Order: sequence, then structure tokens, then C-alpha cells
Amino acid sequence: MFSNKWVAFGVGVAAGVAAVTLIKTPAFKKACASVVGKGLQLKDEAAAFAESVKEDAQDIVAEAKYNNQKKAAAKKA
Repeated sequence: MFSNKWVAFGVGVAAGVAAVTLIKTPAFKKACASVVGKGLQLKDEAAAFAESVKEDAQDIVAEAKYNNQKKAAAKKA
């Protein structure tokens, strides 16, 4: 009879052939391009959000420094 190794090999070969056939179809390529496009859009949105958070944090730090300088100047006066 067949051993498990040969069955596994045959299943692997069949899966490989099916995958190659699927990858070559125009519908699969179109779907992959759509997924990649959405991923790139998500990356751009995440970068914009991170930049917004960074700018807000810089504003807070600048305001805190200004307030500290104001307090220091008031103590000297």
C-alpha cells in the first residue's frame, strides 16, 4: 500500500499545482492588487494620524515651556 509520506507528497504536489493555476488567473491578480492598494491606503492614513499626534504633542510641550518661562519671569519680578 501507499505510505503516508507518498500521500503527503501527492497532496503537496496537487496543492502546488492548484496554487500556481490560481495565481495566474486575472481575477486573483486583481484581488491581490486591491488588497495591496487597501494596505497602502491604510499605511498612509496611519502615517497621517501619527504625524497629527506628534504635532499635538509638540504643541503641548511648547505650551508647557512657555508657561514655565512665564512663571519664572513672574517670580523674578
